[in-house]
Amino acid sequence: MPKILSGIIVSNKMKDTAVVKVDAFVKHPKYQKFIKRSKKFKVHDAGNTRKIGDKVQIAETRPISKDKHFVLVRSNL
Repeated sequence: MPKILSGIIVSNKMKDTAVVKVDAFVKHPKYQKFIKRSKKFKVHDAGNTRKIGDKVQIAETRPISKDKHFVLVRSNL
């Protein structure tokens, strides 16, 4: 079962690739406070159909390039 994450597109300047920022709340192990963590993933977007600021869902897939291993599943959540 592939991982499915949701995030916001922050860059679409590359050909067939978008950068998606995924936010997560994690609990600090010592202080038990929730902290917002974010990570950027390069995502395959054939034809550059999405714009910056779009909310999307991404799914894990086979490696497409050196650091691109996610594809777009849905947009406009």
